[in-house]
Parts: sequence; C-alpha cells; structure tokens
Amino acid sequence: MSHVFGADVAAGAAPLREETLGENLRRMVERHPDRYAIIDVYADKTLTYEQLYRKVLALASALSRAGYRPGDRVGIWSTNRWEWIVVQYACHHLGLILVNINPAYRQHELNYVLEKVGVSCVFAARRFKDSDYRTMLTEARKQRGVAVRDVFYFGSPQWFEFVHAEVDDLSGLIAGQRPGDPVNIQFTSGTTGFPKGATLTHRNILNNAYFVGELLGYTEEDRVCLPVPFFHTFGMVLGTINVLSHGACVVIPAPTFKARETLMAVHSARATALYGVPTMFIQALEEQEDHEAYGSPYDLSCLRTGIMAGTSCPSKTMREVMDRLNMGEVAICYGMTETSPVSLQTRAADPVDKRVATVGQVLPHLELAIVDEDTGAALPRGRQGEVVVRGYSVMKEYWAHPEKTAEAIDAEGWMHTGDLGVMDEDGYVSITGRIKDMLIRGGENIYPREIEEFLFTHPAIVDAQVIGVPDDRYGEEIMAWVILHDGVADLTVDEIAEFSRGKLSRHKIPRYVHVVDEYPMTASGKVRKVELREMAPRVLGWV
Repeated sequence: MSHVFGADVAAGAAPLREETLGENLRRMVERHPDRYAIIDVYADKTLTYEQLYRKVLALASALSRAGYRPGDRVGIWSTNRWEWIVVQYACHHLGLILVNINPAYRQHELNYVLEKVGVSCVFAARRFKDSDYRTMLTEARKQRGVAVRDVFYFGSPQWFEFVHAEVDDLSGLIAGQRPGDPVNIQFTSGTTGFPKGATLTHRNILNNAYFVGELLGYTEEDRVCLPVPFFHTFGMVLGTINVLSHGACVVIPAPTFKARETLMAVHSARATALYGVPTMFIQALEEQEDHEAYGSPYDLSCLRTGIMAGTSCPSKTMREVMDRLNMGEVAICYGMTETSPVSLQTRAADPVDKRVATVGQVLPHLELAIVDEDTGAALPRGRQGEVVVRGYSVMKEYWAHPEKTAEAIDAEGWMHTGDLGVMDEDGYVSITGRIKDMLIRGGENIYPREIEEFLFTHPAIVDAQVIGVPDDRYGEEIMAWVILHDGVADLTVDEIAEFSRGKLSRHKIPRYVHVVDEYPMTASGKVRKVELREMAPRVLGWV
C-alpha cells in the first residue's frame, strides 16, 4: 500500500532534536565562534557566529527591557537582509513568537494579520517597491483591534542602539521554554480569501530544517546562497535555520531575487549550494547562458547542491540545473507551510530518473500516505490519491482558527495537503496535481501538472502554466499560458496541437494558448493561477 515510514534511529537516522532554537544556536556558536554565519553581499556585511550571537543577545535583552515576554507576537516586515536573521533568533532566544509578514501585503492584508494574531511590535524596513511601510503601519495602528505598541525600523538610531545594547542575564525568562512551544506564525499565501496563520513550534521547524540539511550533506564548510524570501518557510526554515543548525554560512545575494545578483553572489562568496523555485532557476539558467555567449560565464564550480522547491519542479529544468549550473547533488523538496515545510526529498544517491521525475521519499521520523479522497484509506502503489502526512512536522494549529485546523488535521493526526500524488514500488512520490486545480472537460478529470510537464519539452517554451476556462460545450476548456525563449516571437494553438499529436491525449491538448513575458507571482515565487483565471476572459476577448 501507499503508506510509508521515514527512517528512525534504529534505521540509522539521527535522533530528533529536543531543544529550542536558541539553545541550538548557542551550541553552534560554541563550536564555530570564528566561522562566518552570514555574508550579506548586497549590504557588504559579514558576521561570524560569535558576532551574530552578540547582536542576537543584545536585541533580546533590549526587547526584554521593553517589556516583551515569551509568547508575545513580534512581526517582521521586510525583504531579505542580515538584520532579519538577528530579529529571528532574538525572538527564538527569548521565546517570542515571530510573525512573518509578506513584503507584498497591501493595507487590508497588513491590518488583518496584525489584528488576527495580536502582534504587539513590528520590525520593518521603510518601504518595498511602491509600498511605504511607515505610512501603512501608521494607518494600521489606527484600526480597531490592532494593538501594536512599538515599531522599530531597520537602519534607525534605535535599531543601532538595540544591536549594540548591554546583554542582560535572561536565564530566568528562557528557563521555562520547551521545544513544543510555538515560536513562529507563517501565513499561508492567501491566494483565495484571507490567509491563515500556521503556528509552528521549535520542534517543528528545527527538526525539519536539520534533517533536510542532513540529507543535503551540509557541514560547517558549506555556504548557502538564499535568494528565496525569508518570510516564507523556504527561506527561513530550509534556509536560515537549516544552515545555522549545521554551522554553515548564509549568503544573502540581494533583498529580492534577481538572477544576475544571485549568480554574482555564488561566484564571489564561493557558495556551495543555491536555492530557488523553478522560475528562479529558469532565469538563472538564462543569465548564465547570456554570459556564456559573451565568453564570460559566472564561475559556478564551487556549487555542489541546493534545493528546488516551492511549486511543481519541471524535470527538464531540473536536468539543466544539474548539468549547466554544476549542481549535481541538487534536491527537490516537497511540502507545505503547515508541515514545517518538507515531507519528501530526493537524495544525491537516488537514480537520476527518480531525482528529476519525482519529489523523492519521505523524510526521517515522518509518516506519509496516498489516500482515497473520499474514504481516507491508503491506496495501492501506483494509484493517484491525496498526499497526507503525520509526525513531528505537523503544525500546532491555525492561529485562532479551530474549525480550519480541524479541517486540515484529522482526528488521527494526518495533515491533509490537498495535493494529489502517486507512490511507486520504491516509495518515491510524484505530485500529479492539486485537488482544487483540477479541471473537468466533458466529464474527464484533467490535472494541469501533467500538461505543463509535457509543454516544458517543447523547444520554444521556457515556462508553462495551465488553467481551465469556461466552455459552453465541455464545461471547461484548457488554456496554456507560456513564456518563450528569447528570439521566438510567437507560438500558435495549431503549432502546439501539431507538437502534441501522438504524445498527449487529444482531450488534454490546449484549446487556447497565450504568450506572456511573465506571470503574476506571489512574493514567495508561486504563480497566482487565480489571477490567470481572472485575466483569461479579457485576454480571450470575451469581455
């Protein structure tokens, strides 16, 4: 049956970490005081473990003197920067609950998050793109239900005072902390309706970060380039916590992702690992190709591994990353915010076909199954069903949302992901779609992921996203939104149909094709398919 258990101690896995994130950082500082913990290329700032810890303790002391106590919610609203990590670990050390605020949030979303979880203070940048954070936070604090006492801005005199403050004895405050205490609230993307706050504990995110790093083979010698956003579990858990729990070094290429800055950071900081969602890697491949054409490619010989995750990972892109970016040991990770986030991961020793065509096998100390959507029973191997996960990684709750928590986590402790998958005889899982993404054409269930994977094999296509659009005859029809390689002017429906003939079932061939330069994206790098559906009637000339 499609029901597997990850390796435990008896099977050779390391035991679960039963410590807080503050305790874990202290251990790493004691082991590696003089090694670099952070290289912020954009800010031209480096911090050793000892220097980082001194700032963490100083900030934690300043927050304690300001009256903040374990369990208080502290928001952070910023793009990637070294200060983000100082705030993160100061909160972890003191037992404050860090609330990650999406840099792209607009006023109503900001108001909602601050009120929903009772944020009492916010650390923030001054602005992001066209958003003036100062004005927005001032407006938010006027709203009924928002109880933010303090706002601290990075780069301000007060920030400087905080990170250079005297270090107090905080042992009395932190003595009562336990690994099962909540330490982070991560809001789901909220692409439909208001987001929910996944409440994660020290035990959740420290262990998930640690075991992902173990499978990547991280040591204190690694330098990990993180262009993925820190506000998301990809950047914070798989990034900062994973790296620092192994005594390795975080490399910050820029506040937000840009392919040029990312490859320059890999080149200059001699990074051994690189993270990204597929669209980031696609742009990195194009950037490297452009420089190769001019005879000056980035030196990526230092790269060894990394993670591709965040959304479905095209096998074609995965192969190119392994070959052209020198990332022969790169892993695909699959999971969700509510599972801290990773449940499945490919390993460097896996056969190449498994590494590019599946999302790997279950992580140590976790339990995973593919179940019938209606009955909840585990299905035979090779049958498609919903992916469910159980174990240490499952979130504590959705903050102040007991009914939504009960919908997501059943009475037996299984987290229902909403993703569809198939498990093979060796326990490797392929994600075949999302239950809510499914479209029905003439009574046939169609999963966009399958069509997208096929379209990636077209030589003119860089990226493809498939949605369903209304149709009087079939109920829904298939529409493909595609990004083309430079120099390719257009791609017609007829050309797609000809390419698909004999390779894709006729009812799965897109009826509509629309060429774009970019997709609407969430700040965490996921394509906003709901927005593509909203745009489709206008693009097709129906309105």
